[in-house]
This record gives sequence, structure tokens and C-alpha cells, in this order.
Amino acid sequence: MSPLNPDVFALDGAAETDRLAAALRETTARVLHKRGLVVAISGGVDSSVCAALAVKALGAQHVLALILPERDSASSSAAHARVLAEHLGVRVETVDIAPTLAAIGCYRARDEAVRRLVPEYTADWRMKIVIAGGRQGAINHFNLVAESPAGERRECALPLPEYLQIVAATNFKQRIRKTLEYYHADRLNYAVVGTPNRLEYDQGFFVKNGDGAADVKPIAHLYKTQVYALAKYLGLPACVATAEPTTDTYSLAQGQDEFYFALPWAKMDLALWALEHERPTSELAAALGLDAPQAEAIYADIRNKRRSTRYLHLAPQMFGAVATGAPS
Repeated sequence: MSPLNPDVFALDGAAETDRLAAALRETTARVLHKRGLVVAISGGVDSSVCAALAVKALGAQHVLALILPERDSASSSAAHARVLAEHLGVRVETVDIAPTLAAIGCYRARDEAVRRLVPEYTADWRMKIVIAGGRQGAINHFNLVAESPAGERRECALPLPEYLQIVAATNFKQRIRKTLEYYHADRLNYAVVGTPNRLEYDQGFFVKNGDGAADVKPIAHLYKTQVYALAKYLGLPACVATAEPTTDTYSLAQGQDEFYFALPWAKMDLALWALEHERPTSELAAALGLDAPQAEAIYADIRNKRRSTRYLHLAPQMFGAVATGAPS
């Protein structure tokens, strides 16, 4: 039995990229009957690897990259995405989605919920929500963090109605981006590439009919560690190949482990691998420097997230047989 360490994620970069490129090429042409691929690139490693695989599969002339910032996006995100697009030689279109989000009430609804908890909150404040509880073996709950222009921070428990309103409003961002992806896909007769890695896909870290919608998801089977390895193998620019994962959704900087995962990505990779390979909690505890109850809490948190987000993976539920026209 192999030791529980990052070596368990070793993969042959050449073989895996060739396999994925061939699968993308075959699926795009023969299954989906499309002429190319649309990829929204965020400046992060996942979308960058997906874009590079699309180019390897079909050639840069058959790939359209979209850069879709809004008012809470870090300025570096679009800059890094442009570096990637130039590196890959793909066509790129940039659309600021902030006016659309404002028109449909994304920012207004979010801010209304924040002000019910922090009455002095105004548009020049910044905010985020953070998760707590799961890694300690407790029920997950969320706190609101708001920061004034002077740098004063307020943190308070986030009641369910305010949490749901903030998340519902924020989900507009992913859904508007996906609307634009499918507009260009329809316009060009292309397919849409989804960019979740294994952690995100397994743990339900995506928005239904938002970033969860796609025609192909080429890296959903790869752990984040493996995605970074492919970025290095593919020779992607350092600004995207080594980018730390963030939500890039709230106005305050936020790591994914602050918002959703029980651990930082490298440790979360190892925990998910260990659970999937039925490794005892004692091994996980030793590998991550935890005690046994903490390791069991991590396993429990993974199982709980799988259970609570299962509906995200479900197709619409039907209540009678309907012919689809799919080949037999």
C-alpha cells in the first residue's frame, strides 16, 4: 500500500494530455456535432488547463476564450487571463458583466441582506462570507465579514435568510457568465467547456445552471494537484500555472477553503483521495498533522457535502417515459 502523500497523484503528463485531447476532439465532432469549443477563462489554473487542452484538441482557430469580469473581480484575474489567451493564440472576447448584474439586482439584493446585519454597510464597503464548523466536527455554518473603507472589520453570524439571499444574488454571476458562453457557442456552433476539478465536482462547489453547466468537463476527474501538474507540463504562463485558487466572487479576497472546503486545496486533495481509497483516519491524521477526531471530522464533512449537494448533479426529474431521439 502506497504511503499517504502527494505521490499518490503522480500521472504521466504526456499520456494524459494526449488522451484528453483525443477525447475532446472525438466528443466535439462525433458526439456533439460541433465545430469548436468555448472556454471562459478566469486567470486560474483550472480554466487555463481546459483552454490549453481545447487548443491541443482542435487548434487555436477553433477555440474561443471569454473573459467575463464584474465589479468584484480582482484586477489581476482578467490580466492573467489575457496573458493566457495570448500564449495560446486563441481568439478572445472580454465582456464586463457588471452592468447586467446591476440591472437584474445582483448587487442590490446582496447589499440589502448585508445591511440587515451591518446597517452602516454601503457600496464602498467590502464583504465576504466564510465557513466554519465542519473541520471541527460541528455543523457547518457561515459568518459575514464586512470591511469599511477605513479598514475596520465586522464579523457576525450569518442567519439562514440572509445567507440564502446573498448566495442567491451572487449566483447571478455564474449564471450570466454561462449565458454568454452559450450565446457564443450557439453563434459559432461550438460546445461549452466546463472547468471544475475533482474537488469542486465531487463536493458540489458549483452553481447549478451556472458554472455547473457545460457540454464537456475535461478535468472533472483530476485532483487539483494533478491539474497543477498538467499546467506545468503544458508550459502555461507562471501567472496561471501557479495561481492560488480563490472564489473571485466577493469584494474581499477569499480562498476557497474560507468559503467552502474544510481544508486548503492540497490537504483537501489528500483527504478526498484517502476517503475514496478507504484509508483509515489514523493515516490521514498522520499525513496532515491532525489528531484522529479531526481526521474523522474531515471525512464526515466530505460525506455531508456530497449528500447535501447531490441535487446539483441530478438531471431534471421526469415522471413518465419520454423518447429522446437518442440512437439506440
